[in-house]
Amino acid sequence: MNKNKYLKIFGVTEAQMKQLVGEGLKGGGSWCDLYFENTLTCDLLLRDGSVSSGAANESYGCGIRVLQNGKTAYAYSESTAWRELLRAARAVCGIASSGSNIPPIAAHKADTKSGGQYYPIKTDWREKSAAEFVSALQKLDNAIRSKDSRVQKVIAILSYSMSDIMMYNSLGELTCDTKPMGSLAASVIFMQNGKSETKSVSRSFRMGAEMIGDALIEELADMAVEGLDASFEARRPKGGEMPVVMAAGASGILLHEAMGHAFEADFNRKGQSIFADKMGKRVAKRGINIIDDATIPGNRGALNYDDEGVTGQKTYMVEDGVLKSYLHDRISAEHFGVAPTGNGRRESFRYNPIPRMRCTYMESGSDGTLQDLIGSVRKGIFVDQFANGQVKIGEGDFSFYVKSGYTIVNGRLDMPVKDINIIGNGPKALADITAVAGDLKIDDSTWTCGKEQSVSVSCGIPSVLVKKLTVGGI
Repeated sequence: MNKNKYLKIFGVTEAQMKQLVGEGLKGGGSWCDLYFENTLTCDLLLRDGSVSSGAANESYGCGIRVLQNGKTAYAYSESTAWRELLRAARAVCGIASSGSNIPPIAAHKADTKSGGQYYPIKTDWREKSAAEFVSALQKLDNAIRSKDSRVQKVIAILSYSMSDIMMYNSLGELTCDTKPMGSLAASVIFMQNGKSETKSVSRSFRMGAEMIGDALIEELADMAVEGLDASFEARRPKGGEMPVVMAAGASGILLHEAMGHAFEADFNRKGQSIFADKMGKRVAKRGINIIDDATIPGNRGALNYDDEGVTGQKTYMVEDGVLKSYLHDRISAEHFGVAPTGNGRRESFRYNPIPRMRCTYMESGSDGTLQDLIGSVRKGIFVDQFANGQVKIGEGDFSFYVKSGYTIVNGRLDMPVKDINIIGNGPKALADITAVAGDLKIDDSTWTCGKEQSVSVSCGIPSVLVKKLTVGGI
């Protein structure tokens, strides 16, 4: 960590940061931290091979948080000029002293600027030209069209961000990090006999511009046409309660939404989660391990440090079927008397950190292969692609829209299906997982979680068999 580079980016000294923390604590607060951020975000969209839109934005500033008597006070400045930082620190001190717990306020409002090179690294996205990105998107467009004659329209999108982060707190801890993120995606419309189908595919990594290459372009093109014949043939099945086999990979979104949020410590600290009284108790069958992990290299949920300066780590939430840990930020960790797990995350310096997931997945099991799971079902459904879902954290009830799958008849995949809902209860579904295959897959799509704030996440799961869920069909 070359702290001098970051101090230069934000135009402050360690002595000044110490003074800001002192100002924040003058009202009697127990904790104060500073979060400096400089993020450049760029998006480029091609429609049928031609540039349709492009945008660049820089987000720059500092957030200051004070904790006092169980309350959180927060202010931010969109300038790191000393007078504005002092103004923010004094404002947050006043909020904390008032005993109120109100939304963050802006101590300084200023126009954000575009562009800038702040911290050059080997794979820095900012060192690439727009022409290079346009060329990559055109290659993706051409690759998709070459795969299938039914392609009618292609929208190709490249997005990236580079974030320079510096954090300082009342313990005197100084943490610096640079976070890259890149995404390549396509939305494709296919036509067959007057009928249309739309496929959306994406890949996203916490990497530099080296991720954009021929191999990734070819992978996305193959994904766009995969299962296309089945999509045109797919129908809605008869609904009802039945066994459900979930494919490895993207099915992990159900794990994230229906169970992962209920393991976040803020919901449990407030008694809002159905798992609030389940610590140390069995919540799944033996052999099931559920993890939230910040340590997978290049993964969209990877973090060297969370947004409170806590080192990124691998956290077992469920181990051998027993609930072992919630996902903690510093506040919840203090409440429960445990160490923080590195899950304090925020959308930007304008937001205070809260417990959030990173890459959430279930470890591989020992119950055979996907084919073994399918073969054990007399009548049920196999699902492999999910879309939007809704979850009630308190009750654990969920509903997910399934984009594609098959009916299962006598242990074999039968009719392709689409446009159905999977309905169930998170804790019950977890307890009803009767088989876990040995084929864990982390899905590298462009997953973003929107719990109060937007943060990048990832998910994964091996193929699993759930004894019974409600399938909404015809």
